[in-house]
Amino acid sequence: MKVMVIGSGGREHTIAWKLAQSEKIDEVICVPGNGGTSKEAKCKNENGDAVEIATREKIDFAVVGPEDPLADGIADRLWNAGIKTVGPKAKGAALEASKDLSKEFMKKYGVHCASSETFTNKDDALTYIQKEGAPIVVKADGLAAGKGVVVAKTVEEAKKAATDMMEGEFGEAGKKLVIEDYLQGVEISVLAAVSVSEEIAKQNKACIKAFLPARDHKRLLDGAKGPNTGGMGAVCPLTDVSEDTMLAFEKNILQPTLRGLIEEKMDYRGFIFFGLMLTKDGPKALEYNVRLGDPETQAVLPMMDFDFAELCLAIMDGTLCDFKMNWKDGFQVAPVAVSGGYPLQYPKGKLITLDSKKIDAIGAKVFFAGASSNEDGKIVTSGGRVLACSAHGKSFEDAWKKAYSALECINYYGMFYRKDIGLPGAAESN
Repeated sequence: MKVMVIGSGGREHTIAWKLAQSEKIDEVICVPGNGGTSKEAKCKNENGDAVEIATREKIDFAVVGPEDPLADGIADRLWNAGIKTVGPKAKGAALEASKDLSKEFMKKYGVHCASSETFTNKDDALTYIQKEGAPIVVKADGLAAGKGVVVAKTVEEAKKAATDMMEGEFGEAGKKLVIEDYLQGVEISVLAAVSVSEEIAKQNKACIKAFLPARDHKRLLDGAKGPNTGGMGAVCPLTDVSEDTMLAFEKNILQPTLRGLIEEKMDYRGFIFFGLMLTKDGPKALEYNVRLGDPETQAVLPMMDFDFAELCLAIMDGTLCDFKMNWKDGFQVAPVAVSGGYPLQYPKGKLITLDSKKIDAIGAKVFFAGASSNEDGKIVTSGGRVLACSAHGKSFEDAWKKAYSALECINYYGMFYRKDIGLPGAAESN
């Protein structure tokens, strides 16, 4: 089979790598891909319109990585062109593209989440913040590259965040705000496969299956300090998540979400990523993301002890309920290396050198994100989050040592990474 992966980040490199491991897959076309996917076995990069490339190359199915093209309807276009696609159509993708819509969806179907109010008028938002007090959470309604959420510890901080967002910090994404109650607890991520369409629902085969829980580390510096980022590393699974917690998640968040997707007649054949807060009252949904998480994907997919291509086929053809997901024993640790200056301004085009033999001997895998190939075919930095170094171990300590030993085999100008991914005190808690 020939497949396509749409996107250019570390998540897409990981998806392409995992698909290429399948005996069913002969070629993976990455649109546009990155410097890592261009060198991956069975993979090649192509630039251009995804639908045109998919049609020309006669691909068997596509997997859409990022949220932006999903919100813009790329899955609708691909299906309309006869291309099977893993990724929700635009109606389902709106669950991430609009936080207001997703909160209304949660309330309508009884998904356990924080109470919230939505505002389109700045003065009304500021009055509400003054009345409610702090801590409080201010969210831009639209897509803001994972940075449109401020957990404000003071009223002044919340008012500044609301003002900045509504005055254009994130463009149109911040013109509408969702302001919600602050939840006390620690955050986790649960990625899941989703197979819902009207036809699948009529056959009583609509399904959501959760993956192992994972944790992203958003703050730039050790000890969960510094500015918010797109993610400085991830671990999977989690020792602080009990079976009872996952059962509560299934009952109070996952199943109500499935009911909502069916009732709203969404064509949602893809992945969903639940951002959760573990509170004293059980897990609460923070947000929906309509794709796999980044960098969680770099820690979760290597833990899969099954054929990822077969999972994608099950999602699309409505057999997900019967699909058995087996997981490796042990742990996966995936710290992220970034460009110096990230998440603000940072240089690009810096040569990345790495000792592949040593990294392979350690048992780690490098997933590139903000990296591209230069005219000489060498990999150089092209973004803030440059790469993740993911390693598996029978114990967390074993996985952690491998991942960080492998990072020491990589170098580029301004390279920076946290030294505490997955360690006690590294996870941000509210």
